[in-house]
Amino acid sequence: AVFSIFHRFTGIGLSLGAILLSVWIILIALGPDYYSTYQSVSSLTLFKVFLFFWTLAIFYHLFNGIRYLFWSYGKLMDLHIVYKSAYVVIILSILSTVLVWLSV
Repeated sequence: AVFSIFHRFTGIGLSLGAILLSVWIILIALGPDYYSTYQSVSSLTLFKVFLFFWTLAIFYHLFNGIRYLFWSYGKLMDLHIVYKSAYVVIILSILSTVLVWLSV
């Protein structure tokens, strides 16, 4: 149940991040003055922390969504496999996020 709730929360978080991504694209289109304002805001530590957690939410939502797809077909439904797949989702989400941030 906890993973299902977090799946919904990450979906909401991804929507909020998509709005910020849209604002970023609009500011690029408006010109260099507006974009420089965005650059100053995006250099803040709080913004980078938000971006890190948004990246983590992307990967968690992706991997947990794949897990739900298997469940839709009746696969991996044994209780011990459900717990193991939950750990796999967490580990893959963290590893993917760290790899993305190390490559930047």
